[in-house]
Amino acid sequence: MATFVLVHGAWHGGWCWSRVVDRLTARGHKVYAPTLTGLAERSHLLSRDITLNTHIADVTNLMTWEDLSNVVLVGHSYGGWVISGVAEQAASRLASIVFVDAFMPQDGERALDMQAPPDRAATEAAWDRGELSRPAPPIAHFGIANDADRDWALSRVTPQPIGNAFTRIALTGARDRVPTKAYIRARGAVRPMFDAYYDKLRGDPSWRLYDVPCGHDVMIDMPDRLTEILLENA
Repeated sequence: MATFVLVHGAWHGGWCWSRVVDRLTARGHKVYAPTLTGLAERSHLLSRDITLNTHIADVTNLMTWEDLSNVVLVGHSYGGWVISGVAEQAASRLASIVFVDAFMPQDGERALDMQAPPDRAATEAAWDRGELSRPAPPIAHFGIANDADRDWALSRVTPQPIGNAFTRIALTGARDRVPTKAYIRARGAVRPMFDAYYDKLRGDPSWRLYDVPCGHDVMIDMPDRLTEILLENA
């Protein structure tokens, strides 16, 4: 039996992993899909005090209080920021780390720095106005394949806490010291930055690389294939 901790991306919640959770638990594995503070069923906790460090603590504390070990830690999209920080706090609990079409920040970077100039200006202006969050983009942003799944996701996405965009991440390379490491690129999603991560990792034999032919929300579009990959890295 393996233990999986699945971390969602921006505007999502633990709900987005439901199909993968079902498939892993049916095979006898232990699976946690926490919702980060301020999102989905925890949206009532939304505040300007939520930062990236809050979300890192959400996952680190889950692993600490559940006394998890040999964890397969998985992060989707913005979740790449979170799991990179968790690796710094709880490296001894990790057996594997998997980035699913996700950011791989470097030490000192902020999510704000990676936004396109118009988006960055909008985020900064929203912060200056005292806003708590960033609204979800049009559902087409996530590249979900069919109408029913798009409607399902649209009914569940919630605003993203704004403070995490301004947090500089502190990294010492802990994620690169995790024994098993993988990056999954969803080729149906236009994300040049993620292509750059993938291409950079090609030269590092300690990383396993995967391509999947779907949109950004791999756990919704291709749960069977994603489950297979996660099991390969358990």
